[in-house]
Amino acid sequence: MKIAIIGAGAGIGFQSVLQALEKGHIVTALSTNTDHIANHPNLIKINGSATSSVDLKKAIKGSDVVLITVGTKNKKATTLFSDIARTLINVTDELNFTAPVLVITGFGAGESKNYLSFFMRLVISLFLKDQYINKTIMEELITKSAIKWEIIRPGMLTNSDLTQSYKAINRLYKGMKVVKISRADVAHFLISEAENPKMLYKYVALTN
Repeated sequence: MKIAIIGAGAGIGFQSVLQALEKGHIVTALSTNTDHIANHPNLIKINGSATSSVDLKKAIKGSDVVLITVGTKNKKATTLFSDIARTLINVTDELNFTAPVLVITGFGAGESKNYLSFFMRLVISLFLKDQYINKTIMEELITKSAIKWEIIRPGMLTNSDLTQSYKAINRLYKGMKVVKISRADVAHFLISEAENPKMLYKYVALTN
């Protein structure tokens, strides 16, 4: 299948590129810098921005599924995620795009903030508050649009190896524990869900 990965240059996106190619999929990788991604017969690299309608349209056109995996190291106030959401909505409307779009945000966005552990609530409030405010806006924009969406909220991300042993939780409940998960395992979930979508129109928490 044809998979478009937006934010493919690092982290979850990069891991998703590697795993998708390993499984024989055709991948279009959009990132501000794709030069370090090894060339592959099934890989199309696009150096560009997820907030550019031209770049995003080029990346997702003709795809069977889109993975939005953009992150930022910027701890200051940002509109990156909401800007991506607005661009995505405009582009999918223009293309009459009806394939699934799987969007990475984070556990702590939207209603999930009420189910954070004390430690994670502290970490987010001290270091990532502005990011999560904007991720919440991203979720709201996408879920109210015509996009065939799925929101994926991983716990604290690590660079540990792929285990394929993790939990995907599609409801919020008192006492739930969402802790660490490797970027490789998040990518594994994304590719598995891209191949066989089971949780469309749901919010999915990922944790070890």
